[in-house]
Amino acid sequence: MAGYDVDWVGNWAADPGDRAILERAHAEGRILVTLDNDFGELAVRQGVEHSGIIRLSLTSATLEAEVCLEAITAFGPDLIAGGIVTASPQKLRLRRARLPDDQ
Repeated sequence: MAGYDVDWVGNWAADPGDRAILERAHAEGRILVTLDNDFGELAVRQGVEHSGIIRLSLTSATLEAEVCLEAITAFGPDLIAGGIVTASPQKLRLRRARLPDDQ
């Protein structure tokens, strides 16, 4: 309804696993939205490239779309650059992407 192209893993024939989901989202230039901490672990600890992650926390199903839109509105360019947003109805927290020369 907000004009975004959404692909839901639940419509896929099989679940290929977290790494493959994150890699496919990145290949398609998609921001990944999840309730799962594992995607952040893949991105931060294992360095798997991505095009942004929104991790919903303490968010009821009825508010998920609204919270996602708030995160995209507030941090869209940061997300596309590889940022990670932890989002709840009360708070948005951004972890910016590390630049190659950031050690």
